[in-house]
Amino acid sequence: MAAGKEIRGKIKSVENTKKITKAMEMVAASKMRKAQDRMRAARPYAEKVRQIAGNLSKANPEYTHAFMQTNDAKTAGFVVVTTDKGLCGGMNTNVLRALTNQLKELQSKGMGAEAVAIGNKGLGFLNRIGAKVVSSATGLGDTPHLDKLIGPVKVLLDAYTEGRINSVHVCYTRFINTMKQEAVIEQLLPLSAADLQEGSKGRDWDYVYEPDAATVIDELLLRYIEAQVYQAVAENMASEQSARMVAMKAATDNAGNVISELKLVYNKTRQAGITKELSEIVAGAAAV
Repeated sequence: MAAGKEIRGKIKSVENTKKITKAMEMVAASKMRKAQDRMRAARPYAEKVRQIAGNLSKANPEYTHAFMQTNDAKTAGFVVVTTDKGLCGGMNTNVLRALTNQLKELQSKGMGAEAVAIGNKGLGFLNRIGAKVVSSATGLGDTPHLDKLIGPVKVLLDAYTEGRINSVHVCYTRFINTMKQEAVIEQLLPLSAADLQEGSKGRDWDYVYEPDAATVIDELLLRYIEAQVYQAVAENMASEQSARMVAMKAATDNAGNVISELKLVYNKTRQAGITKELSEIVAGAAAV
């Protein structure tokens, strides 16, 4: 029954794995609700400040911020938002694949790229492919804090202000529902034509600034960048917990199937052993 003992060991091992995946599924489910509430609470502000920034770009202020101007630099900037931990299905793979396609497209045009990595998975991937990582933020935990995010992103903002890069994009996983998340790459700077059209809706906007245009526009565009980066991280965290819960549920179900198959094999092996022993006893009795 050496084979039977080995199969019992495999069954015990898979049962232990099943307990772990079930616990991780329950932990992810409890964290998912908080992450989704945080993400949904931040959405209205992020959408409104993006709309106002789009309207501002269509206005004719006496002061034009550097974020509203374009340049001819041959380098693009990317804020890559991924998770610090794995075991969340293909979520990180999808956003990194989209980023890779974007980098290949830029390379075909003779352009370079600089990246800010938010999350261990993205940082490791960018280092493996040899991308230029100018700053990073890891170990964010379950709650995003703006003070940990705006510092690394400011490196790209300063480069855009100095004219060393021609655009800033944010790559993250947008939360749609518990079962579906979407990898997206959005342009932060300069505001894209779609944002301008959505914000203006065919109207010409103008504003009265108090105390002055420079103060208001500087603060508004800074809040715009902060809101979009924070929202991207919040969406990514909500997607992470949802994807991990689904992945761990699938792993638990698969472990149950493997245990059933191993028990069937164990029972067949045990029955074969019993049959063999009975045959030997009967043969011995007949010989006597």
